[in-house]
Amino acid sequence: MKPEEPQQPDLFGFPSGKRSDAKLFQPLAERVRPRQIDELFGQEHLVGAAGPIRRYIEEGRIPSMIFWGPPGSGKTTLAEICAGSLNYRFEQLSATDAGVKDVRRVLELAQKSRSIDGRQMLLFIDEIHRFNKAQQDTLLHAIEQGLVVLIGATTENPSFEVNRALLSRMQVYILQPLGDDEVRRVVERAIADDPAMKAAGVEVRDMEFLLAYAAGDARKALNALEAAASLVPRGTSPVVIDRKLFEQALQHRAAAYDKGGESHYDTVSAFIKSMRGSDPDAALFWMAKMIDGGEDPKFIARRMVIFASEDIGNADPYALTLSVAVFHAVELIGLPEARINLAQGATYLASCPKSNASYEGIGEALSDVKSAGASAVPPLHLRNAPTDLMKEIGYGKGYRYPHNYPGHFVEEHYFPEQMEPKAYYRPTGEGREKFIRERLEALWKDRYRE
Repeated sequence: MKPEEPQQPDLFGFPSGKRSDAKLFQPLAERVRPRQIDELFGQEHLVGAAGPIRRYIEEGRIPSMIFWGPPGSGKTTLAEICAGSLNYRFEQLSATDAGVKDVRRVLELAQKSRSIDGRQMLLFIDEIHRFNKAQQDTLLHAIEQGLVVLIGATTENPSFEVNRALLSRMQVYILQPLGDDEVRRVVERAIADDPAMKAAGVEVRDMEFLLAYAAGDARKALNALEAAASLVPRGTSPVVIDRKLFEQALQHRAAAYDKGGESHYDTVSAFIKSMRGSDPDAALFWMAKMIDGGEDPKFIARRMVIFASEDIGNADPYALTLSVAVFHAVELIGLPEARINLAQGATYLASCPKSNASYEGIGEALSDVKSAGASAVPPLHLRNAPTDLMKEIGYGKGYRYPHNYPGHFVEEHYFPEQMEPKAYYRPTGEGREKFIRERLEALWKDRYRE
């Protein structure tokens, strides 16, 4: 009897007519998951030649760790690589559905594994931030005694979400979102190495759309690739995936936004100008386009910090405080939730009274400093006199301390000796600057005379 020839799997991972093998039900992202550290794309700061995790593996022992990073950055993969490289027994729990009993059961398995075959256990807990205090406390003794090596994965700041006692016993490593080049390499390797993709001759015609959709999430990219490929009728070869097929599979239309091209700068410009024009609704629209296009939220937040001083300034000094707070919130939280912080900041900035007086003032002052050159030196009465010699030659002589005068003010010459004072900062009549303007006009009458 002629032996049955092995069949090639289809795009779902199944050999034609045979679907009994559980491995063949695995999604593409699982089938192509890296198994060795050299197969991992991204996280060079951890797994590169000088990376700590590579060194741990080379030395044959790893500590308990927390991997903090966004979805699709490789937290689970890196944990599995650590276990596989050191021949540790790998057990995984998800904090969304595991309880104290599940943790205790795994710890009992760890004890048996050590007693029977002498193997260490690596316990990987996904979304460890979802464990309550009691659940986290059950892990403390096991870590202290070396019963398990614990690796917890979280998308939230572990400083706030993980018990201090547990956190003090673990190393925290931050995983960064993958760059577009790294996601591209993940996709290209899947197409080249996965038997189903290779057999079908899958070809991606619009990689830029896929990269924008994935936004640094390798798993999201692979799932999208598999979903689009599965829509192609069976038997088609090669399987060509273009933007239309991606949009059909994902029900996601591509915004005309290129993070590195002209559209990027045009959209940012429209966002800034909408805030400058006091239109919070248009500002939200252009912000949404940037977020949807995969823009780094910290880039948006940085532009808002600049805008707060350039276009609002002292018309509403709180705008800068809020913008800086938004930037820190974005750093702390990350997308998708950070979109709420960004929206709060953008709508406030757009709604504020506007003034570019500070921006214009520093520009004029810098121009005059360059023109003055070496002659722009402080007059003697404004210089500090920390030594007797400096006092003898006149440093600080004649300086009048404003707090000793009525209204904490004394009219003084604060410019270089030979320079006529001039108004660089000309407050507008908007918001808080109205009061600032009135005060300065009262103090420096000649300078602010129309």
